[in-house]
Amino acid sequence: MENIFVNAMDDGYGGIYYMPTTAGYTLIVVLLILVLLAASAITSRLRGAKRPVNVRQLAFSAMAVALATITAMIRLFSMPMGGNVTLLSMLFITLIGSWFGLSGGIACGVAYGLLQMFIDPYIISIPQLLCDYILAFGALGLSGLFAGKPNGYRKGYLAGIFGRFVFSVLSGVIFFAAYAPESGIFSNPLLYSAAYNGAYIAAEGVVTLVILSLPPVAHALETVREMTAK
Repeated sequence: MENIFVNAMDDGYGGIYYMPTTAGYTLIVVLLILVLLAASAITSRLRGAKRPVNVRQLAFSAMAVALATITAMIRLFSMPMGGNVTLLSMLFITLIGSWFGLSGGIACGVAYGLLQMFIDPYIISIPQLLCDYILAFGALGLSGLFAGKPNGYRKGYLAGIFGRFVFSVLSGVIFFAAYAPESGIFSNPLLYSAAYNGAYIAAEGVVTLVILSLPPVAHALETVREMTAK
């Protein structure tokens, strides 16, 4: 199967996944830009700003997506069937929610998910694409629930990675249950998916929280937060 946006590929296990074509990549980049612009416009309206686009939020969101993309390539550990422990990649997205609120955080997460789909795609169906790239990464924006609260960026980070965990587990149960062992406790697709996805998400979470506990890091983040409010 082939069309203007995707090519069907054999995954080597009897299944099929889809790789974007050049037109598909272009569409993803355009969607990414539109998502960030829409998020900035929505947040500005909610704040009652006179300008339709919050340029500061847009700039910080773009930098967060860029930093998350770069650090996602620094893999401390990779799981055999997808999923990586990276160097703080999820943190940068959750910070946007902590600084600009729920709508801005979710939109930044969705934009990051689209970019991840552009860089490292593994797509077997549209519903799986939505779950793994849009919903899972978009859930990182749940950090916005703790915007403006004491230690909001730490609490927001935990909320964001938990949201990603939930959708990743859901994807594993629905779309990848066939990969669960045939016997043993992990033959249950839900337990297998929870253990598999929890392993790399929790590991990165622990590493990130340790780094956040360092005084220089906390001071630097507070300085940047003050910049976002100017």
